[in-house]
Amino acid sequence: MEMISVGGYTVPADRYLASKDNPKIKLYQKLSSQKKERQRYGLFVLEGQRIVRDALDADAVSSLMFTEKAFGEYIGSGGEPESLRDWYIISDDLAVRISQTETPQGCFAVCRIPQSVPEFRDGGRYVVLYGLQDPGNMGTIIRTADAFGIDGVLLCGCCDLYNPKTVRSTMGSLFRSRISVIGDTEELFSTLSGAGVQTLAAVIDTDAVRITELESQCRQAVFIGNEGRGLPAEISQRCDLRVTIPMQGSINSLNAAMAAGIIMWEMKKH
Repeated sequence: MEMISVGGYTVPADRYLASKDNPKIKLYQKLSSQKKERQRYGLFVLEGQRIVRDALDADAVSSLMFTEKAFGEYIGSGGEPESLRDWYIISDDLAVRISQTETPQGCFAVCRIPQSVPEFRDGGRYVVLYGLQDPGNMGTIIRTADAFGIDGVLLCGCCDLYNPKTVRSTMGSLFRSRISVIGDTEELFSTLSGAGVQTLAAVIDTDAVRITELESQCRQAVFIGNEGRGLPAEISQRCDLRVTIPMQGSINSLNAAMAAGIIMWEMKKH
């Protein structure tokens, strides 16, 4: 086996990638830019040392790519690429080409999309994201749900969970949270009803129950709607209860991620 020296380390020659036409580079770019390719292969991509570590801890990584500098840092921190079947060192030019950020950290991973089935525990608290289209908002809500100990996140009609911006916004919570993608509205309500989950619609309405006054020990799931339109009327009407965040002055709405955070915090208090 031919060996080469890269950044002071001796590695097999076939572990070094320098061409933009390499099939592994092309696949990474497809997974990064196209939802249909992520669905086709059952894979998604991420970059950054911290989130790659989270993915490794979750045993979600299919392959890794490093720049020479990042590879040295990975080895220096106790990383063992040999424990993976597929790992490669890439040129700095390739790192810039495939990165989604202005300042690449030089650490890239291809990960497996998990199959997640909703699970409901007694007294559990859940959040349903219905029709969210901003990847940053969705990622932030998932991260907040993880921080507050929410028991599960269900997605219906949302943007792609594995869009690189969504993945980046979760800051690793993607691998610590139980997240389920539900195919359609009927399946969503059937799943929740079958598990005995009380459904709450987050709305802007002074006649709705104030979230600060909500008291219940049963399983609950709050629906958070689209950033601009909120929940469709037919969805809020199907929920068991309508809840709202009390606000003062002339302010009558909040960013979806901010509103979700407040509601999840209040839900976990009871």
